[in-house]
Amino acid sequence: MFNADVKRKLAAGGTVFGSFLKVDSPQIAELFGLSGFDFLIVDAEHGCFTHSQIENIIRTSERMGMSTVIRTPDAAEANLLHVLDSGASGIQVPSLRSAAEVREVIQRAKYWPLGKRGSARACRAAGYGTMPNYEARANADTLVAVHVENREMVKDIEALCEIEALDVVFIGPGDLSASYGHPGNASHPEVAAAIDRVIEVAKGRKHIGTVVANAAQLESYSARGVRYFAWLNDLGLMRGALNAAAANFAPYRASAR
Repeated sequence: MFNADVKRKLAAGGTVFGSFLKVDSPQIAELFGLSGFDFLIVDAEHGCFTHSQIENIIRTSERMGMSTVIRTPDAAEANLLHVLDSGASGIQVPSLRSAAEVREVIQRAKYWPLGKRGSARACRAAGYGTMPNYEARANADTLVAVHVENREMVKDIEALCEIEALDVVFIGPGDLSASYGHPGNASHPEVAAAIDRVIEVAKGRKHIGTVVANAAQLESYSARGVRYFAWLNDLGLMRGALNAAAANFAPYRASAR
């Protein structure tokens, strides 16, 4: 039942556009779909979601023709299983520090012969037992992304790119800048060099993703081969829209004084 369009578009050489979803709101998910986004990254690391809420967001996104990738709280087996059994298009795992840890994620996210994921066909992803050859389809279509957001992962990027079942390396500029001792300054030469290193090694071997906040960042990263984009998040986009609205009536408040 899961939507695998994002993985297929990437495999065909396309560029995909999503956003982080931090608020449990099927209505907001629908708005993203109506606006033409390809996918949502449901932020179960920093957002507040129950398993049933995530499943409803997945269901809503599918109806809007979007893929749903879940940023899990961590790499724990139970967290990966819950979202994949719910029909997520893929997982995006944060806080890892080595290629060895990523291989463990693959083992938990893929069925035999690629991994050791526990089989439970009576789940939504398998059409509650009605989908033939579900395990083979899940192995082929489930997207696996991991964050490169610390100096240890940058150092291990060569080994990371050798992991066959890994689809996307996602550069997290914010956490990466903190890891190098320059929090909030992704343009610092040391951080920029780390990002350059990841792109240099991963280009042509893995799909590369990152978060962008404006057209200039999008153009710059796109020119360097990045094709999996998260455009801010629901809260940031709403804050920007609300600030723009408030700017219209600010002069009237001033004149009232």
